Amino acid sequence: MRRPVVLLGALALTVSACGGVSQSTQGRAAHQELADGRTFTQAIASDPGSLDPQMTVLSVAIQTDRYLYDSLLDVDSAGKPVTALADKWRATTTKATFSLRRGITCADGSPLTAADVAANINFVGDPANKSPFAGVTIAPGTKATGDNASRTVTLTSGAPDAFLLRNAGRLPMVCAAGLRDRSLLAKGGAGTGMFTVTEAVPNDHYTFTRRKDYTWGPGAWKMTQPGLPDKVVVRVVPNATTSANLLLSGGLNAAATVGPDKKRLSAQKLFHADYLAPMGELFFNEAPGRAGQDEGVRRALVQALDLTQLGKVLTSGTGTPATGMVTAEPRACSGDTVKGNLPAHDLAAARTALDAAGWHEGPGGVRVKGGKRLALTMIYATQLGSTMAPTAELAQQTWKSIGVEVKLKGADSSGLNQALFSTGAWDVSMAPFGFELPSQAVRFVSGKTPPQGTNFAHIENTGYDSQVRRAAGLVGDDSCRAWVAAETSLIKRVDVVPYVHSVVPFFGTGARFEVSAGSITPSSIRMYG
Repeated sequence: MRRPVVLLGALALTVSACGGVSQSTQGRAAHQELADGRTFTQAIASDPGSLDPQMTVLSVAIQTDRYLYDSLLDVDSAGKPVTALADKWRATTTKATFSLRRGITCADGSPLTAADVAANINFVGDPANKSPFAGVTIAPGTKATGDNASRTVTLTSGAPDAFLLRNAGRLPMVCAAGLRDRSLLAKGGAGTGMFTVTEAVPNDHYTFTRRKDYTWGPGAWKMTQPGLPDKVVVRVVPNATTSANLLLSGGLNAAATVGPDKKRLSAQKLFHADYLAPMGELFFNEAPGRAGQDEGVRRALVQALDLTQLGKVLTSGTGTPATGMVTAEPRACSGDTVKGNLPAHDLAAARTALDAAGWHEGPGGVRVKGGKRLALTMIYATQLGSTMAPTAELAQQTWKSIGVEVKLKGADSSGLNQALFSTGAWDVSMAPFGFELPSQAVRFVSGKTPPQGTNFAHIENTGYDSQVRRAAGLVGDDSCRAWVAAETSLIKRVDVVPYVHSVVPFFGTGARFEVSAGSITPSSIRMYG
């Protein structure tokens, strides 16, 4: 069974819509002229695999799919919906309608109809299809109908959704040919977006050509504006230092950068568009038989860590204290769910807590219980830059000092996907998850566990579940108090430990662009001579 990863896979991912953005006004392109007919080249840290936009939430795939597939709505910098494939809409917590813009065509030239859009929603809403968006942006059981004559799509949600408009409106839409044959989508075909695939060399590069019939960009976008690229090349560049070198030599126009290379590129005063990413986040495997099932053990492990120091190592001293699981700006719900809710750093208290949980010091100072050693496997994301490994090593050394054995295991996006959603062979995860809306986290921190569901950490938090039920029946801002209370329940119980956010810049040279949802917005790219 296919399993999704909502991770900082190739630097950042939120499940959909607008990410935190800070556009730099400095850079080498500032005094150059806009240039037409150019090729825009972007680096991603690992191969995206399947490009089917409704069967993956892997970050590198989403970054790539942004060029190929559009959604019904876009979101502006204030978090308000703007036109994309649809030009009119309305919604409650259970029903929504969208009116399609005129003249929308597919990559193969065929028209996009209201019935096609309805079929997209129905595919994701049908649990039998096992889309990772089911339960994240589209509730299982959601049904939609399309009236081609009026270009109107009407949907009824399978469950109340406080953010139904934004969730349904931001689902990537594919064309009829892809709905009939999803192997086309795996290769990036049957698109509704600004570009179409002209070459694909997995693990090396993907080439896209701008569609001359694309006239429906977000908001007030016009196809006649100068500086639009004719082609886009997405290069797979696993090494962050290599990406930085290519930026400086002109081999790339854009790359997201973390770690030491961020300082090096900033010193060159390159243009950059920034977003806030949930870089530092811990999860514990709470499955039966795992040490993390015991809240006392989880609390002791967190008490032992100096999370501030851990965050400094992870972000090379450039991070900001975490305020919650949702980092996309503007945030749908304000409020700091972390401050004052995590155990304070106290090694002595951590040792006492392990004693209270029945884990006593045995031979060599290693904690034992019933003849079993307290030995953990901690996984971390290798594709997030060179600071992940030393951060994991610092945690390992700290826990060793209180008698806990820790085996470190680095993994790329695919490896993390396998461990978290298939094998379950982990005890502590350093792989951060990112969400645009609080409702999108629900299926990952509650409900069914793998292989039937995606509650990968086997969390059972009745306080969280109660507040989620309350929030789901309220619309938008009115639901925020319950969503904040729900997330606070997770953090107080040490089910999730967000400790540092990172400002991640997409550096650019020879081009400017905007970033949303941790991805470059294709319609915003402007090339310079």
